[in-house]
Amino acid sequence: MRKYIFIFFMSIVIISDSCAVQKNKGTKVRFETTCGEITVRLYSETVKHHDNFVKLVNEGFYNGVLFHRVIAGFMIQGGDPDSKTAKAGADLGSGDVGYTIPAEFNYPVYYHKRGALCAAREADESNPLKASSGCQFYIVVGKTFSDSSLDSLETVNKNKLQGKLFQEIVDKKQREVKKYRKEHNQIKLDALRDSVLEVVKVKMEKNTTYKFTEQQRSDYKTIGGTPHLDGEYTVFGEVTEGLDIVEKISIVKTGPNDRPIVDIKVIKAEVLN
Repeated sequence: MRKYIFIFFMSIVIISDSCAVQKNKGTKVRFETTCGEITVRLYSETVKHHDNFVKLVNEGFYNGVLFHRVIAGFMIQGGDPDSKTAKAGADLGSGDVGYTIPAEFNYPVYYHKRGALCAAREADESNPLKASSGCQFYIVVGKTFSDSSLDSLETVNKNKLQGKLFQEIVDKKQREVKKYRKEHNQIKLDALRDSVLEVVKVKMEKNTTYKFTEQQRSDYKTIGGTPHLDGEYTVFGEVTEGLDIVEKISIVKTGPNDRPIVDIKVIKAEVLN
């Protein structure tokens, strides 16, 4: 009897694990373009981006949009609704759906490797929370990096993180800063600065997010990507088929604002599962 109970229990576990794997695979979307087909898998963990993208695809929103901005060795971008009826040479990239999607950074699990599907957005100056466009997206082409180049990027990321932590703490101590400045008390200001730096040092010892994981390093050295964008834009999927088409689109001849001379159109986008 115990043997059968054990077998039954194990069968439940196996079925549950199988379902979990299926769920984590995420939804697939196929783009039929004038250059060929591209299939992407949306990550289930970036729920808001996933659901919004599926909604727009099901509504036929992407049917007829152009890849309006392409840069060889970097990325291809599309999703501007204004591009559907744009005249040749028209400046594109400002069209939207009237809303943004809150950033969903799942870093370092998902990052800007070659083939990553990411959300475009407005610049930090007007968008400090890095909210994503409600419709525009880009697919990473990127380039490969050496270990020394990745080391240099880690140093840049480390300095940015240190600066951010320092500023966050100083912002909370503005009353003291203003008081000491008003008193022209440089000794107290220096002491306050040193105490903040000590706190930052302790925080940095516990925070290693500025470092690339082994998998990231491997991908950036072999298939390539755009690591300088990590943690800045939401990555919500990846290409599963048609990377050669992405590459083909990325190297077409372009005019002003990196718009292809000959329009590259999404004929149809459809959800596959």
